[in-house]
Amino acid sequence: MLDLRLYMLQRLSALVMAPLVLGHLALMIYAVQGGISAGEILARTQGSLGWALYYGLFLVAAAIHAAIGLRVILAETLTLRNRPLLDLFTLAVGAVFLILGLRALHAVTLA
Repeated sequence: MLDLRLYMLQRLSALVMAPLVLGHLALMIYAVQGGISAGEILARTQGSLGWALYYGLFLVAAAIHAAIGLRVILAETLTLRNRPLLDLFTLAVGAVFLILGLRALHAVTLA
């Protein structure tokens, strides 16, 4: 039952990320073609609650998606069947991704 829930959670995180990735790529292309510098981008994103929410949602979805995906890869590749160890590893990896992402989010939008 846990595997089904993780499968569904990973698919849900992918559904959340898909439009956010497309938006991010569109913004990157716009910035590069418009000749916007990194300083100008930071000037636009810093202090913006909208950008913080956009990239915050992106970050949470990506951390969940990546941690579950890594769990599946380890279980299949290394034939690990120790569920408590896999669960603990998934939580730890997800937490590390989330913490690192929140630090970057803070630096780009809220600092």
